[in-house]
Amino acid sequence: MSHSKTKPEAANPAEAAALEETIAYLAKRHRVSQAIVREIARKLGSGERTAIEREIARGKARR
Repeated sequence: MSHSKTKPEAANPAEAAALEETIAYLAKRHRVSQAIVREIARKLGSGERTAIEREIARGKARR
């Protein structure tokens, strides 16, 4: 069985664009890289902004 590291394409291009826009906004707001925000969103399985922000805050509290 082959495992691919690429993420599955979003069903709706507008939805994918909105998620990328949210990722860029959160990365800039919290001064972390977009890759970190993407990884958090992937781990949570959700693109919900508040859930991602809570996880970023938890990570900063550990530092």
